[in-house]
Formats: sequence, C-alpha cells, structure tokens
Amino acid sequence: MAVPVRLPTVLRPAAGGQSVVAIEGETIGEVLGSLQAEYPAMSGQLLTNEGVLHRFVNVYVNDDDVRYLDKLDTPVSDADTVSIIPAVAGGAA
Repeated sequence: MAVPVRLPTVLRPAAGGQSVVAIEGETIGEVLGSLQAEYPAMSGQLLTNEGVLHRFVNVYVNDDDVRYLDKLDTPVSDADTVSIIPAVAGGAA
C-alpha cells in the first residue's frame, strides 16, 4: 500500500523536486526505508547508521509525532499522511 509522504523543501531536490511522494510501507520504519531506497540521495538524512530517526528530523502521521507513538514501528495506511519536518532551532540574535 502506498502512503503519501510530504517532503520538506530541503529533501525535495533528492526526489526530483516533488513535494509529495507515494511510498510503500506498513510502518514508519518501512516507509522511511522505502523512501531512501527509491531516492538514494536521502540516505543518511533521515535515519542514523544505527537505524534510528535523526534527532533533527520530525516525522508525523497525520498530526501525531511518531516519537510519542510507536516510533519507527508506528503503523500507517494509505488513509494516513506522513509528513517529514526538519527541526528548527534558533533564538534572538
């Protein structure tokens, strides 16, 4: 089953400029693995070498942060939307 994945601007060049891609997978881990397999330029930008989500990458299923669900084991369906959002840091200058 293909799940729509919304990509942040920084990852779009690796996906041919697309803002949304349809990716196969039944869990967030499978979706991210398939995303990196289909778009190899994203490898290393989402998951660490140990296979965990980088701390500066936030992944949501609909409106829920997967870190507060089942992390990479969070189930998804074609009725869900996965959004990848880079963490933003900063403050007053």
